[in-house]
Amino acid sequence: MLVFNGQCHFFGFQVRYDKGHLLTRPFPENPSMSSQRPTPSVSVRDFQDLIHQMYYQKDLQRGIPGTFMWLMEEIGELASALQSGNDRENLEEEFADVLAWLATIANVAQVDLAQALQKKYGNGCPGCGLFVCTCAIDEKP
Repeated sequence: MLVFNGQCHFFGFQVRYDKGHLLTRPFPENPSMSSQRPTPSVSVRDFQDLIHQMYYQKDLQRGIPGTFMWLMEEIGELASALQSGNDRENLEEEFADVLAWLATIANVAQVDLAQALQKKYGNGCPGCGLFVCTCAIDEKP
């Protein structure tokens, strides 16, 4: 994450936190994204609500153990996509799948992700307390 002019930037996206919502949008100075149309931001809460509406009844039947196994499968697929590094569309799909399954398991466990993010990261790094982390590189904050 980089900070420019008081804004945080993460993997080519501007990141900000607003009223319980983590918002992102493509960073315009990133040349690889300059030809793409900006997409609307989706809040964490809205995304979790969408996943709830689409899948909650099935997710409840599967339960936490079954849902966790699907999440782990998607994390494995993301790891493979990151290692291959040559299919951008697949990489984006795998990131989306991991987020969807994370929202799914949070729904089944009745965890509000936006609230959890605010509580843990809303005041900066949980390790050093700063918005630009100064924890040692080999330290998990």
